[in-house]
Amino acid sequence: MKKQLLRFQGVKMIYHTKNGETTAAEDLTFSVDEGEFVAIIGPSGCGKTTLLSLAAGLLTPSEGAVENEGISFGYMLQKDELFPWRTIEKNLFLPLEIKKIKTPENKERVHALAEKYGLKEFLQSYPSQLSGGMRQRAALIRTLATDPDVLLLDEPFSALDYQTRLNVTDDVAEIIRSEGKTALLITHDISEAISLADRVLVLSKRPARVLSSHAMNFGEVKNPLKRREMKEFSAWFELLWKELNG
Repeated sequence: MKKQLLRFQGVKMIYHTKNGETTAAEDLTFSVDEGEFVAIIGPSGCGKTTLLSLAAGLLTPSEGAVENEGISFGYMLQKDELFPWRTIEKNLFLPLEIKKIKTPENKERVHALAEKYGLKEFLQSYPSQLSGGMRQRAALIRTLATDPDVLLLDEPFSALDYQTRLNVTDDVAEIIRSEGKTALLITHDISEAISLADRVLVLSKRPARVLSSHAMNFGEVKNPLKRREMKEFSAWFELLWKELNG
C-alpha cells in the first residue's frame, strides 16, 4: 500500500475581510500518495490556489486538518520568475542560498540535473537569452534543487503559447516522473489535467469541495502527447467537461 504524503480531512477555509466572511472551501477531503501525480480542476474562483497554500502549510484551515508534517514542498508558479540579472546557474542555486544549504554536494546535484535535462550549455546564459520553454524547464530544476517531497504546480504552463505549452508539458512530465516526485497540479485546462495526471480531482464552485476523483486509465502510457492521441482521451474530456459545467 502506498504511503500518503498529503491528506486533507474535512477542511474548511474562511477568509475574513472588512466586508465580511468568504468561505473558500468546505468539507474538502482528499489525499495524495507518494509518487502520485494529481491534477485539480474546477471553476474559476473556486479556491484552487488556496488549496495549494493550505497544502504547504502557508494557510491554517478554519476547520478540519491538513496532514503534511515532515514533508518538504517545492513551488512552481505560472511564470518562471527567474531573476533577469542572474545567470541560469545562479538562478538554479537560489533556493540553496535561501535555505543556506549551498554545499558542494547540493551544487553538484543541481549541475547533474541541468546536464540531465539539457540546460548544461546554458548555465552561464541569462533568462532573456532562453526560450519560454527553456526558462520553464530551468524553473522546474530550480524547484527540484532542494529535493522537495512534493511539487506544487500552480498553472505552470498558462503563460506559454499553445505550441510551447505542449512541448513544455512533455518536458515537465518527463522530469517529474524521472525524478520520482509527487506532484499536485492546479490547472484550468482539462486537456492538460488528463494528459499529465495519474488522477484528476474535480472541485465544485466556491466553497470548494471534491465533486469527483478519476484515475486516468491510459495503462503504462505517461507521455502527455501520446495520451492526447489515444481514444480514451476524448471520452475523459467529455466527462470532465460535463462535470465542470453541469
